[in-house]
Amino acid sequence: MTILSKYLLKQHLVPFVFAMSACTSIMILNQIAKRLPDLVGKGLPWSVIVEVFALSVPFVVAMTMPMAVLVAVLYVVSRLAAENELTALHAGGVSIGQLMRPLLVAGVFMTVVAFLFSDQVLPRSNHRLKTLLTDIARTKPTFSLEEQVINEVQRDRFFLRASRINRATYQLRDVTIYDLTNQTRKRTIYADSGTMGFGADQRDLYLTLFDGTMHESNRQDPRQFQVMDFRRQIIRVKGIGGNFSRSEADRFKGDREMSVCEMDSVIVVARREGSFAERRAAGIELNGLRGLVGLAPIPIDSSELESRPTVYCRALEDIAAWLAPKAAEAQEQGPDSTTEASVEDEHTGEPGRIVYTSGVRPPNIRSAHSLRDRARSARIRAANYLVEVHKKYAMAAASFIFVIVAVPVAVRFPRAGVGLVIGVSLGVFTVYYIGLIAGESFANQLVVPAPLAMWTPNIVFGLLGLAGLHHIRRRATTARGVGTLLAAMRAKLPTRRRDDP
Repeated sequence: MTILSKYLLKQHLVPFVFAMSACTSIMILNQIAKRLPDLVGKGLPWSVIVEVFALSVPFVVAMTMPMAVLVAVLYVVSRLAAENELTALHAGGVSIGQLMRPLLVAGVFMTVVAFLFSDQVLPRSNHRLKTLLTDIARTKPTFSLEEQVINEVQRDRFFLRASRINRATYQLRDVTIYDLTNQTRKRTIYADSGTMGFGADQRDLYLTLFDGTMHESNRQDPRQFQVMDFRRQIIRVKGIGGNFSRSEADRFKGDREMSVCEMDSVIVVARREGSFAERRAAGIELNGLRGLVGLAPIPIDSSELESRPTVYCRALEDIAAWLAPKAAEAQEQGPDSTTEASVEDEHTGEPGRIVYTSGVRPPNIRSAHSLRDRARSARIRAANYLVEVHKKYAMAAASFIFVIVAVPVAVRFPRAGVGLVIGVSLGVFTVYYIGLIAGESFANQLVVPAPLAMWTPNIVFGLLGLAGLHHIRRRATTARGVGTLLAAMRAKLPTRRRDDP
């Protein structure tokens, strides 16, 4: 590494750390302002509250890392240009490309770090945070009830919905209750209004309902149904206001709680299920038409799609196999029951094959419509996970793209100062994240392919940055700020002669 490269990287280190700390602190304070009142109101230990905000830090860091790169490059390069250091280096034969080389290498390094962080650290912290918030919600569920939403008051047993909830007095309006506590009978209660509160031991919840109707049915015998009207009804829900307790490990994971390799496996299963449903629907329609003309049905090909893990996933598997004990490796190997179940559904014969012999009546052609719907649902599920995969790659690559964007802007407007840094950073990130959100929405609806939707902001900003680099390279000198740009624009405007009428 040359002296110039060391100097440039050293100049960027302090602004990067400062921008990273400032942006992260602001977003964490925003999270604290939103969640702290609800957490304190549940009477939780302070260690649990601190853990909630600590687990929120990785998500914030993944968001602020590219932002810190943009702020640091804008600040340092604009300062070097304002102090004529770039002009001196250019006079000494150092080109813009040579100046950017260490910054681009650092951008690649930050891209790798950001991707590994978002793929290995962020999903685990998101999963732990979701599990912890679920345990907190069970501690005192009435404190976090939401309006116009079916709230789970008691896990899998008691649900409540209210159109209006008074947080001070806990008075309810337009109440609907789904009571599944009885193993043999199911109750649905509708009430015009009500109140709720805990008993003296702060463990049992008492709901007092007014002017309502109770529908009760027998789970074993659907013919038994009872309707009762009431003017005032008291319902007791036992044991929901107890102390905070941690549940066992929750194995269910959402898309933001999975690594890239885990999501790839889900995508493969979804694509396999969609392909199987499409071919089966096409085969049913074809055999239905053949049956109308008296022809024998033909076999429907439903062989599984071949898929191989990516290079990155294979490398992680090799590292895990090298680090993990032999016994643990042998236990992890085994068939994927989810994949087999999705492939073997609705067919007979050997796994992965559907064979109709002569004399066997083909299925009803109406079932082809349900299979088409099933295929579309599988494609949507695959697209949702594919969006998250490419979002990890795209947001990590933003650290490199922002280096290309920041350098020409800082060189073109060197004397704009901190205002340039703040304004350009906010503008670039606002447009970038709006592009990500819009692309995610279109990709989830199968309007745009997921890779194109997630990479479009990077492509647009990358092209703009390259155009800016080409422009400043042609000028070969450092501009003098916004005033120079305005003067150039005025020079291009048509002037009015004095002797003109």
